Amino acid sequence: MAQAKFTRAFLGIVIAMVILTSLFMFHTPSPTHLDLQTGKLFDSDGVEAEYARARVHPSIPALPQTTLPIQGVHGGVIMGKLGNETAKQVLGRATWKLMHTMTLRFPEEPNGDERNALESYFHLQSRLYPCGECAAEFQQLLKKYPPQTSSRRSAALWLCFLHNEVNKRLEKPIFDCTHLDDTYDCGCGDEPVIIPPTSVHREAEVDGDRDELTGAGLIKGGR
Repeated sequence: MAQAKFTRAFLGIVIAMVILTSLFMFHTPSPTHLDLQTGKLFDSDGVEAEYARARVHPSIPALPQTTLPIQGVHGGVIMGKLGNETAKQVLGRATWKLMHTMTLRFPEEPNGDERNALESYFHLQSRLYPCGECAAEFQQLLKKYPPQTSSRRSAALWLCFLHNEVNKRLEKPIFDCTHLDDTYDCGCGDEPVIIPPTSVHREAEVDGDRDELTGAGLIKGGR
């Protein structure tokens, strides 16, 4: 009698385990989603479900997406002094080539996001440049001559002007900014930024030109 009760109890446990296992195997788990802003997880009834329903039913408005501002763009120099003069010169030539090529490929008519991206890049460069004393000088130049990003030409000539400010301090030859395209041609097929010397001189005499984003007076190339 006792053995029969034990057998029935054992069979009941086995059957229950089989049923529970089947439920876990064949039940589709609810998807979970991570909210990058709050760090919280949401299931199918959470925030992500609102976007899914809006995609299926366009009449249902989706929750607005927000972009968090990038932190750390502005601030002091992060890197220390670079004592190796050879490494400093090699790094400097490579960095100027990178930045000149970047401005020469910048859009002719950039939108607000593109302009902010380029300006942020220069400010980050002034913090993270591996040569700390060079970065400190670059920060001072950025304060005195804020980045100009209203067009490809304005960005390219602004950077050329900044480069020549460094050349003056180092007592190096002043670079003719009208030859930017020849010197830093990447073979990318972009429209040239070359300005005839007469045009450069004429534009340098115009007063009141301001960069739309920063409000800074426009720097003219070749002067």
